[in-house]
Amino acid sequence: MDASKVDRFVAEKWDDDIVPQLVEYIRIPNKSPMFDADWVKNGYMEDAVKLMEAWARAQSIPGMHLEVVRLEGRTPLIFIDIPATGPETGDDCVLLYGHLDKQPEMTGWDDDLGPWKPVLKGDKLFGRGGADDGYAIFGSLAAIQALQQQNAPHARCVVLIEACEESGSYDLPAYVDHLADRIGKPSLVVCLDSGCGNYDQLWCTTSLRGMAGGNFTVKVLAEGVHSGDASGIVPSSFRLLRQLLSRIEDEKTGRILVDGLHVDVPADRLAQAKKVADVLGDEVYSKFPFLPGMTPMADDLSELVLNRTWRPALSVTGADGLPPLSSAGNVLRPSTSVKLSLRLPPTLDGKRGGELLQEALLRDPPNGAKVSLALEKASTGWNAPAMSPWLEKAIDAASLEFFKAPAMYMGEGGTIPFMGMLGEKFPGAQFMITGVLGPHSNAHGPNEFLHIPMGKRVTASVARVIAEHHAASVRGETMGVAAVAGGDQHGEHGCC
Repeated sequence: MDASKVDRFVAEKWDDDIVPQLVEYIRIPNKSPMFDADWVKNGYMEDAVKLMEAWARAQSIPGMHLEVVRLEGRTPLIFIDIPATGPETGDDCVLLYGHLDKQPEMTGWDDDLGPWKPVLKGDKLFGRGGADDGYAIFGSLAAIQALQQQNAPHARCVVLIEACEESGSYDLPAYVDHLADRIGKPSLVVCLDSGCGNYDQLWCTTSLRGMAGGNFTVKVLAEGVHSGDASGIVPSSFRLLRQLLSRIEDEKTGRILVDGLHVDVPADRLAQAKKVADVLGDEVYSKFPFLPGMTPMADDLSELVLNRTWRPALSVTGADGLPPLSSAGNVLRPSTSVKLSLRLPPTLDGKRGGELLQEALLRDPPNGAKVSLALEKASTGWNAPAMSPWLEKAIDAASLEFFKAPAMYMGEGGTIPFMGMLGEKFPGAQFMITGVLGPHSNAHGPNEFLHIPMGKRVTASVARVIAEHHAASVRGETMGVAAVAGGDQHGEHGCC
């Protein structure tokens, strides 16, 4: 593979074709089903599928088969099957993954920006979903085209683009089972839905946290009453909710108090966290839009990295029962509800995490209050298997070729349910988990953007890894280190 040719092809493909497609994709408010109960009726998800389907079908990729698979009552899935360039890799294949659903709007966008308003500023494309994860289908096919353009061989490639990742990927297991025979047994999984510590080198994800969360409600009255008449007699639903949350979290430090929600961090991940802290320095926290005078939760940078990647953490991401300040009268409200997002360590079972959350919040409610927790998510995280030598070399080569800097490895604080599921279904697979969500890109929040040069370099890097996968497959190396289910799960780098 000629890296300079790949670099030129990918750059032109992004500028002339991919960025214009992403501009149109950002305009579509195709929110994930959790945030749009009428997604079928509204039709935005279908619009996004049609845009990606039309573009993919227009690409010149010999033998490519594309199908929009629709299981009854589920979000659609784009399935693309691209044959190997020759018979030498046999049934071996590469699975490339992304998603097309989006998070909701969120407030706080700059006046000239908006979630469904694509705006190009320099090398950044602002708007919801371009970086998370609309670019995945475009980048995946462009990487394959970059190889074919110079007749570089590759194994069979399968592309899966799902439509409910932001809702916990609850439809995906049904599709993977339905398509099992057509997918085969991939020896390499490439996921483009992750983050990067900076835009200067290739970043590879070695772990992902799980998540348990849902709607927590405390009810004390059948209706609201005069606060002057009732306060001191009727306990405040807000105070009781706050009291119950203190069973989970130390409000002074943010540490999670339930012992069962913690795990022992593997030694290699401790070492990775220290290296990430050394490389990024203050960027570990300065990438976030802190207000003047605000400080992070710890002084030790490696501890901050571990807090973000291997330790449980609780966030309240929404509330009900609280009127706006402009219409808040002197009323003791009947109930308070909050949406909880509890991030779980990568190796903690998600179902158990949800059970522990329920046990802590629902037992012996104070003052006999009516409490409920409607779990919406209970997803297990993921810790990468040990990396095969061929993949480690391919990753390092790609980063040096296209970034002129060595590759970096770190855990991510977010959740990609697909990874844990694939790890169980394909214990022999290697994983390349990477992405473009770097400093200030603000996925899920206001002013989200896609860093276009990073998108180009990640695409080119995927092309290099697919090319090296072919060579390793011919040598019989692609089912090596991770082929034994239950083997070493904590290699030096893990995955990328």
